[in-house]
Amino acid sequence: MKRVVSISLGSSKRDKKVEVEILGEKFSIERIGTDGDIEKFVSLFKELDGKVDALGLGGADLYISVGKKRTTLKSVENMIKDVKKTPICDGQWLKDTLEKKAVFYIKEKGLIKEGTKVLVASGVSRYGMAEGFLEAGCKVLFGDLMFSLGIPVPIYTHSSFLLLASIIVPIARRLPYKWLYPTGESQEKVEPKYEKYYKWADVIAGDFLYIKKHMPEDLTGKIVFTNTTTLEDREFLRKRRVKLLVTTTPEFDGRTFGTNVMEAVICAYTGKKPEELTEKDYYDLIDKLNIKPNIIEL
Repeated sequence: MKRVVSISLGSSKRDKKVEVEILGEKFSIERIGTDGDIEKFVSLFKELDGKVDALGLGGADLYISVGKKRTTLKSVENMIKDVKKTPICDGQWLKDTLEKKAVFYIKEKGLIKEGTKVLVASGVSRYGMAEGFLEAGCKVLFGDLMFSLGIPVPIYTHSSFLLLASIIVPIARRLPYKWLYPTGESQEKVEPKYEKYYKWADVIAGDFLYIKKHMPEDLTGKIVFTNTTTLEDREFLRKRRVKLLVTTTPEFDGRTFGTNVMEAVICAYTGKKPEELTEKDYYDLIDKLNIKPNIIEL
């Protein structure tokens, strides 16, 4: 049996372990949250190095993007620098392929069309997703300044996003990660903010914890396009009258795991590191594994 473990800086309340069969191979897939405890996070990576087939890096991004150009977040890179044997997957390669493919899947299903308004919480974290919506003819509002830095300024054009990202990313990549993304108990807190931009959007897209972070009480008729959700998350969205939840990763026993987990499954299956696979390899494996979005009516 192949073993995949995702170690997350996030809450342990979201932990899950499943055993599944994928293309004739049995997999043990586990998510372990460290509640924002960096020492525990680092220790678990060291402990499991060489003992599992692939490691997922959850609750944090190792890579962020300015357009097609990737760069690492130094604080996260330092946390995993001692891992030498086991492939580490933060999901960025699947974000650029699987999530982009998922956008066109929901367009084929008639859920979006040219002119659909989409709030992407963080374009530097999920550029493939944002690019997919742009190529599908949607109007994209980039929420990077609001959701990552707390600056109440929406970015309405792709060119403005690329310009601002090229200025901010070299600085942001050196900041402590907890300044950029909710970790531990802070993941449970919801502080409604930026309501006019949530209301503007037909689709709210991106990492679920970013989306949840400032979500208003009423999102009647909206579509949430994301990845990692639990049954509790779905109830949270249902209470806010969200119409549809689209998850880009498969559901196992009531839980959709993050792109880092699915990328780790692919690496465990192929025996390769994420950077050793080409974009075509990822698209071919997505088709081979028959990974399609889940569309859930709430």
